[in-house]
Amino acid sequence: MLILAFETSAKAASTALLEDGRLLGESYQNTGLTHSQTLMVMAENLLKQCGKTVADVNAVAVAAGPGSFTGVRIGVAAAKGFAWGGELPCYGVSTLEAMALSLGAYQGYVCPVMDARRSQVYNALYYVNRGQPDCITEDRAISLEQLKQELLALKEPVFLVGDGSILTYRTLSEEVPNLVLPPEHRMHQRAVGVALLAAQKIAAGEPGDGAALTPNYLRLSQAERERLERERCQMQNAKC
Repeated sequence: MLILAFETSAKAASTALLEDGRLLGESYQNTGLTHSQTLMVMAENLLKQCGKTVADVNAVAVAAGPGSFTGVRIGVAAAKGFAWGGELPCYGVSTLEAMALSLGAYQGYVCPVMDARRSQVYNALYYVNRGQPDCITEDRAISLEQLKQELLALKEPVFLVGDGSILTYRTLSEEVPNLVLPPEHRMHQRAVGVALLAAQKIAAGEPGDGAALTPNYLRLSQAERERLERERCQMQNAKC
């Protein structure tokens, strides 16, 4: 089973190839170029470098959110397009859960955090027991103040991962002393975690319906929020 995975939920983009549980290769790029410029080129080059072709791929996986609205859309569209062309199963996974899995922590808490703006982070909390992460909270958008209150109750190390790690560490570390900031190469979203989660779904017998796959943004985009606010104001003015 050869899985091609895409990760585009933040500024960095990555692709990975996982064959029967073994990581064949991974491509990671954090240059500021748009994902639409780089993603498919990265996938094509990775397949070639690993001695594989498009016809060898058995399943496609993608980080389906939360994350950057544009980034998630690009990744989901790329994965669905690739899967549709080859009539392949397509698996969407949680960006946050993929980060927790790919960190590789053996014991303690893993706290994925992505900068969601508006004084919030996209977050979930996992407890890792002998390398196996168990979900404590669902994916959510939460303020750093609310997150701090939850983390203060934890006694074991809390490993931060994601593009909001440095922000969270700088904001909370004085009051939450058990926070751990991983090194740069372990901190960010990577496609290998996406591939590993998809492999778990395949092993569990999930079908991977690409047609039903939709991004999970957790909250409305700014444009949608502004549209609803305009509609609300228009309704109030009409009542007056």
